Amino acid sequence: MVSKIITASTVVLSLSFMPVDRAQADKAGAFAAGALIGGLVGHAITKENQRKKAAATRQSTTQRSVKPSVPATNEGRQIQASLNYFGFDAGKVDGQLGRRSRNAVSSYQAYLGYPITGQLTPFEQTLLFSSFNRAQAGGYSTTQQAAQHPDGTRGLLKLYRSEMAGTTTAPAANVTVAAAPAPAAVEPEVTSTSALPNFLDNGSGPSLTAHCNMISLITNTNGGFKTAATMTDPNAALNEQFCLARTYAISNSENLITKVQAVTSDQVVEQCKQFGPVMQPFVASLPVKPLASVTQDVVAFLPSTGMPLSQLQVTAQICLGVGYRIDDMNVALGSALLLYATGDRVYAELIGHHLAQGFGTTRQIDAARFWYADALSALDAGSPAVFAPGQPERTELLRKASMSLGISTGSIAPANTQPQAASLPAFGIVSE
Repeated sequence: MVSKIITASTVVLSLSFMPVDRAQADKAGAFAAGALIGGLVGHAITKENQRKKAAATRQSTTQRSVKPSVPATNEGRQIQASLNYFGFDAGKVDGQLGRRSRNAVSSYQAYLGYPITGQLTPFEQTLLFSSFNRAQAGGYSTTQQAAQHPDGTRGLLKLYRSEMAGTTTAPAANVTVAAAPAPAAVEPEVTSTSALPNFLDNGSGPSLTAHCNMISLITNTNGGFKTAATMTDPNAALNEQFCLARTYAISNSENLITKVQAVTSDQVVEQCKQFGPVMQPFVASLPVKPLASVTQDVVAFLPSTGMPLSQLQVTAQICLGVGYRIDDMNVALGSALLLYATGDRVYAELIGHHLAQGFGTTRQIDAARFWYADALSALDAGSPAVFAPGQPERTELLRKASMSLGISTGSIAPANTQPQAASLPAFGIVSE
């Protein structure tokens, strides 16, 4: 089945290949549509997309003579003006909510941690309008608040939302992902981390999106993210960091998608869905095979993609965020495995999170510890952080929390405790 989806290649890889510089992967603008179409998704998908594009071009040409337009509304003007004020480029304020406005809405939703749909929910619209009106009326105090927030004017949205949720504590300077509270009329009453939902033993069934929305609400209610010094519940701390990493992956994916030419966002999503069935056997082996065996299997699979490593990394980064955005854990986990197997060991953190929490795989804490340990080993060796790179203290939080999984909170190890060398996997994914 894989041969029908994957383009064959004579590329030969081994466990000792050198790591790909992440800067190469970030140069997504240099890749044309082949960055996705030419690789994992295969020739058949390419042909289908070409057919759809040709049909769409014919339809567009036919429709030009009719010159359809999006209706202009006062509500649309208010949406555009508000989005523009907070730095989400909706273009000209003409009341016509076209593609540019929808993209701005998507950016607004991504920034605040909401599902990215391009369409405002009633609560999202109320928050946007009320924040805009409040900022406009605030005068000099608004200017001061924006200057003090690490995200500038855009950060006012998080500040105002926190106050709407009843939390007056200002966000920490380095925290870039805020809570996602529900409308006040239906907001659950949560006062402590003991109210965390239990999604841990249900395999791939639960929605990670819903889970992270709840985690964000709890984080906001409790006054911010846990630190190594304040952590008392390792599972709660790892949940927060899991959802933080998920948001970073989605944001990075959205940014890369804008640099891939000749492919629409919808086409990217459809193509990334091919990761699911292709990578599912490797994902299924995570709770039953040791880290080294899983890695060997994925590395042996890489040549069949027919893609250079730099191109494969871009593709996997894009599909990682897509998988999280559409709540497809096979796509997300499969993409994380590909990134890890191409030498970017810091992505082992994501695999540890999935195994620790049971999303997309069976919960297996012992296996999770090995993946966490390898990610931490890579960070200790100087690998650049992928998630929250501006928060170096996050490494010690992950170390303390991952080592404390399954241990009574009364006997949590100190934050500076190092993992035993014997427990770290030793195989040559990266040449140090």
